[in-house]
Amino acid sequence: MPARLYLCALLSLLALVAACNDNAKSVAANRYGARVEIPGGSYIKVEPQELKTLLSDKKFPLINVHVPYEGEIEKTDALIPYNEVDKIVAKLPSDKAAMVVLYCRSGRMSRESTEALVALGYTNVWNLDRGMVGWKEAGFSILTKKVP
Repeated sequence: MPARLYLCALLSLLALVAACNDNAKSVAANRYGARVEIPGGSYIKVEPQELKTLLSDKKFPLINVHVPYEGEIEKTDALIPYNEVDKIVAKLPSDKAAMVVLYCRSGRMSRESTEALVALGYTNVWNLDRGMVGWKEAGFSILTKKVP
């Protein structure tokens, strides 16, 4: 009987540790941004200050989907028109759970691209709230480069 009691206590402890570990992962995953539910899934709406913090240790593709070109945020990896989702997908990691951040001038074009990626099964898509307009309002600079 004591062996069964010991086994039950051990299994309960393991379940508690697993639950705490899952909760810690959830807290880390939700540290930034706000989840936006849409038909077929969700995406993360990130504020400019949060993105600025994330860019300090960047481990994700940052894609500007605004057309025509009106500037970009430092550390942008690609400039791809919002309505060319197939080209956006080509620049993304093959893992559909990998984080990707999209932005445009005001947020409308990147929201459309974000929703298209969610519809294609991507589960960790982030959209900069208010785009470059919000970025500038937060006091951050926009780079302007000559584009071919």
